[in-house]
Amino acid sequence: MAFDENGKIWFNGEFVNWKEANIHVLSHVVHYGSSVFEGIRCYNTKNGPAIFRLQEHVERLFDSGKIYRMEIPYTVDEICDAIIETVKVNNLKDCYIRPVVFRGYKELGVYPLNCPLDTVIAAWEWGKYLGEEALENGVDLGVSTWRRMAPNTLPNMAKAGANYMNSQLAKMESVLNGFDEAIMMDYSGSVSEGSGENIFLIKDDVLYTPHSALSILSGITRDSVIKLAEEEGLKVKDEAIPREMLYLADEIFLTGTAAEITPVRSIDKITIGTGKRGLITEKLQKKFFNIIEGSEKDKYGWLTFVE
Repeated sequence: MAFDENGKIWFNGEFVNWKEANIHVLSHVVHYGSSVFEGIRCYNTKNGPAIFRLQEHVERLFDSGKIYRMEIPYTVDEICDAIIETVKVNNLKDCYIRPVVFRGYKELGVYPLNCPLDTVIAAWEWGKYLGEEALENGVDLGVSTWRRMAPNTLPNMAKAGANYMNSQLAKMESVLNGFDEAIMMDYSGSVSEGSGENIFLIKDDVLYTPHSALSILSGITRDSVIKLAEEEGLKVKDEAIPREMLYLADEIFLTGTAAEITPVRSIDKITIGTGKRGLITEKLQKKFFNIIEGSEKDKYGWLTFVE
């Protein structure tokens, strides 16, 4: 989606004009990928704009920072308030929000702790990540030749900019091979996740998803779907999944802030189930969207209203 360059960006505690939110080319982050970030959605519900699971996203931002020894110079509440103000200042209803903390300009070298931390929040209108029709018709995936980072190499639990070089390799490969998205294996060959999404598969009315030790980012939408599935009486298994189980699934879907709940039509050109969105996927989608659109009670407290 195109940016509205007439907007404002929150930059180290102050709103600046979009085109003036710049950093130096010798900032540490440019050379070493030293950033942590979040992706958050605001939905225009029946009761006004509301941000989905704001507190949890910001807490994960701070967790990512802690792993990389980034002492963010704000509190969780201050960042939450700044995010709300960023949405307000830009007069947004439906939008995507990107808070990012990165090491800035002072010196270069692998050792990062002498460089200052910059904190930025931007928000802009953004539609469905994999396309509007994908939510109903599904997407085509390919298993990537690129694997997720092995344990004790890069921390998969941190949502860090450097990690997404790995994701970019998989995403580019999948698109150039004619797929919509990639599925990546972990270091041992078990199913891990997409380039930017968690994955669920359904077999005989049981919901399976890779557990957190399989090089996944523990997604907040993933957690939401598990809660909704259990509420619907579905059995959820959080475990290692072999690649071939993907091809034998009755249904598969991806989850993420950007992807929301997107069904999978095929993997490696093998049709999944009936080749269209399955009944359980549709039921979970409906439950999810009813809550975030405000037509069903938000009993989990997932929505933070902007006004």
